[in-house]
Amino acid sequence: MNIPIVMAAFGTGTEAKKTYDIIDRIASEKFSGHEFVWAYTSRTVKRRFQDLKSPRQALSELKDKGHTWAVVQSLHVVCGHEFHRLMEEIHDVDIRISVGLPLLISPEDYEMVVNAVTPLLPSDMTQEAAVLIGHGTDHPSWTAYPALAYMLRERFGQKIYMGLVEEGYPTRESVVASVKAAGFTRVKLIPFMLVAGIHFQQDLMGHEDSWKTAFEAQGISVSADNRGLGCCPDIVEIYCGHIRDALNVIP
Repeated sequence: MNIPIVMAAFGTGTEAKKTYDIIDRIASEKFSGHEFVWAYTSRTVKRRFQDLKSPRQALSELKDKGHTWAVVQSLHVVCGHEFHRLMEEIHDVDIRISVGLPLLISPEDYEMVVNAVTPLLPSDMTQEAAVLIGHGTDHPSWTAYPALAYMLRERFGQKIYMGLVEEGYPTRESVVASVKAAGFTRVKLIPFMLVAGIHFQQDLMGHEDSWKTAFEAQGISVSADNRGLGCCPDIVEIYCGHIRDALNVIP
């Protein structure tokens, strides 16, 4: 009996479903013969959609089917609060588990992310800066974002920036000021989130108090990529690598 794989996603609305379908298709091809089960960690989403399974529920059902092991693949970007809540939820389930870690773990992961986002960058970066915008966190894992920014700048120079929607660093104000001071007249916003959902629609490109309006207030024109990271096959391959790692430690 092949080890089942539980894909643990935060979960949002329609846009998330499209992204998760892409991830599911790629991962299922990589691990043919393994059963894939989707589970969702967002309490708000589970209250709205009663038919969605939590990771704990998914693992309980797999045990009832006779499985003794399962892989739980986190689809988080960093090991922040949501990832640790996932670990707390599943640590005492009645089935042995091996965990696939979030996107940004090893230096090799960071390097692969740099390669994966390269096609998303502006074709001409002499006048147009690129700004990758992540969710952010006040968890100690916030340092993942400036670490990635450092590696991106090693590759592309001072034409690429990293910003965050919520907690952490760099802030929107500091990024906008830096882009303005560098003399850029155009900027491309790239959502550094698995899904380009509500944060993209409101926080990045909304008509009020958004990254878009903040740049436009400084006379900088804005374009955006409207896809989340989960739509990028090279990003999904990183998660697949973490699934392989999790499978490889199972006896």
